[in-house]
Amino acid sequence: MDRQTASATFPSAAAAVADARRFVRKVLADWGMEEAADDAVLATSELATNAIAYAGTSFEVSCRVEDGDIQVEVRDRHPTRGIEMPGVTASSGRGLPSIARLASSWGVSYDRRTKGVWFRLPRPGASNGAAPPGPFPDEAAEPGGPAPLRRAGDGGPALDGAPATGEGSPVRDGRSGRDGARTGSGPATKGREPRLGGDEIGEMPVAGDRLLRSPAAVEAMEDGVATVREALGAEGAAVLLTERDGRLIMGASAGTAAEIPLGELSVVALGPEARAGSPWVAHDTADPTAAALRARSLAAAPLESQGRLTGLVVAVSSASGRFEEADGARLGRLADEMSLSLEKARVGELERSWRGWLSFVAEASDLLAGTLDQERTMALVAQLVVPRLATWCAVYTVTDADAVKLAYVWHADENRADGLRELLDHAGAAPPMDVSAPWNGLATAPRDVRAAAGDTADDQAYAFPLIARGRRTGTIVIGRPSGDRFPRSAIELAEELSRRAALAVDNARLFSAQTAMSSALQRSLLPPGIPEIPGLEVAVVYEPAGEGSEVGGDFYDVFESGPQPGGPAPASRWRFAIGDVCGTGPEAAAVTGLARHALRILAAEDMSVPAVLTRLNRLILGEGERGRLLTLLHGEITARRRRDGVTIRLSSAGHPPPLVLDPDGGVREVASPQPLLGVFDGVDFHTDTVELRRGEVLLCVTDGVTERRSGGRLLGDGHGLEKLLAGCTGLSAGAVAARIQRAVRDFGPEPSNDDVALIVLRAS
Repeated sequence: MDRQTASATFPSAAAAVADARRFVRKVLADWGMEEAADDAVLATSELATNAIAYAGTSFEVSCRVEDGDIQVEVRDRHPTRGIEMPGVTASSGRGLPSIARLASSWGVSYDRRTKGVWFRLPRPGASNGAAPPGPFPDEAAEPGGPAPLRRAGDGGPALDGAPATGEGSPVRDGRSGRDGARTGSGPATKGREPRLGGDEIGEMPVAGDRLLRSPAAVEAMEDGVATVREALGAEGAAVLLTERDGRLIMGASAGTAAEIPLGELSVVALGPEARAGSPWVAHDTADPTAAALRARSLAAAPLESQGRLTGLVVAVSSASGRFEEADGARLGRLADEMSLSLEKARVGELERSWRGWLSFVAEASDLLAGTLDQERTMALVAQLVVPRLATWCAVYTVTDADAVKLAYVWHADENRADGLRELLDHAGAAPPMDVSAPWNGLATAPRDVRAAAGDTADDQAYAFPLIARGRRTGTIVIGRPSGDRFPRSAIELAEELSRRAALAVDNARLFSAQTAMSSALQRSLLPPGIPEIPGLEVAVVYEPAGEGSEVGGDFYDVFESGPQPGGPAPASRWRFAIGDVCGTGPEAAAVTGLARHALRILAAEDMSVPAVLTRLNRLILGEGERGRLLTLLHGEITARRRRDGVTIRLSSAGHPPPLVLDPDGGVREVASPQPLLGVFDGVDFHTDTVELRRGEVLLCVTDGVTERRSGGRLLGDGHGLEKLLAGCTGLSAGAVAARIQRAVRDFGPEPSNDDVALIVLRAS
């Protein structure tokens, strides 16, 4: 393999996405570029999924090093279908925006037969003097400043329990014992709030809802409060972080501030200095921040990023008038330095959370695409949600009658699962909705049911619609304990998962409906049963080649055709038929149904075997382009008066000739070849008569038996079937059928790609 280029082709199947990821990771590992593998694998996974979901064709993945960069391209074979853009034309996913956040550049290329989407990543270790790309490359960063940030809905959510890549991991308990400093804990996500201007709310942008929890952020805040105490000689210092709703929470604290609960403090309560982005000094507890920290004097300065308030850094004292204006100015300079450090840590968290978000979504997409069973899909959705995003999850589906049904319930605590299901059964059904929203259905359950459910009855819930292809298929409801509110990141990730889950559930629903319909139609094409024929053992074998099929191009039938003319009343005649329609699948099955039902109808009209073949030939020719070539062996069975066997009059229209096995092991062909059906009009068919005496066996097969392949050999080569039948001397009809069936299966290492049918008649 050339060290600079590598490519591989993958089929249009769900498992191919994982194979494509492994291919890209191995190529980059072979090239010594493992550092770029995570981003390349995630981006490849998105593009491969798009190729399967939207193009529906096989696809090629190629990797190469070009101009010092790594370029990966996923090329499918459907160039006329456009790229789906979320928010514009796409019904789900974040495909190409996700690529834009991972790659330094990307694009689409076309030729006459294929369409390719490519992306580039910088070679690991390459330095071009440019700042590393932030998680949102579509906004420009200020020179020398941190990477720009957008609203939380455009960023990747950082989640407890969500997969993550890169160095470091979120600090989950939120405490550190270093120098008595304390860091806050709880969800925090970046957002925008109105700015405060003058006496009105509406001007100050707030950075909200994303708590800095990485080791780098914790260390920066702890170092900051230590520096503030030392520089200002303060008794205590703290870093307060701004949440999305405008509340200020404790990020880190030291000294006397570490012992004080912050209480309720919001951006709205801050004074005019904070509104202007300037440091300030308070000499008494009239200042809201000083009152919240129980300080008699305070110096504070805002932490800002890109004009947005991300928090405050404060120094506190128990003495009135402790700080001067010069202390405020010094604290302002320290806050500017700390803002840069915290923003760098914030960008690092966003990078890791984006990778974790994409990794989780990619793996979830693979899992959801890997099954077409509706019940299993809904169970998988719930288990993906719990415990990553919520404590419990319920999946509601909409039936054909538009009734809402609780289909699946999953709780992180198995002991509470039954109580939760009982609670949801008695609660109001999840309402139809177009957008995600809080859900208060648990409150509608009867009091005794709520009491039996315990604390679960007070859980807060959030509902997400399942909408696919413009059709509502159900609702996902997730819940958390009361007081454990849903962070914005969890809601966004659940929304993304619900979009993908909706498609997966709808695909499974459609597949189940089509399978049920197909099975019903297929069963209608199979004979209802094999009649008992006096003096004759009958055994049949039927194996369609299509996966999940019950009928294909081969068919058989054995049925009673009426009393023997001029004979006593109990005597009857029977017909049998075995045929092979050219091709497999639904088209062949349609001709199968035509042939089998026509045979019964025409035989009931007391038409002779040759007349039945003539009429059926005309019917197939009358189908025009829908008609298929058909080989058919059709015969009539009559009992012999001395009951020492049966007489069979049969015609072989292009079908493999039937074989007769004598009791002494001899095998012979017993029908002359005639034209197959569906080719020529005006064909005159005739019958051959076989006197099947006691102990003799008549074997009729389709070419799925004689043409069973093993490498370059066929089972029928060199009189293979005759030799196989000769070894069945003395066996019953059922034993003969079973032996030939086993021989066909064992003849080649691969499953047969043709339908198999055989009829065994043994005179007894």
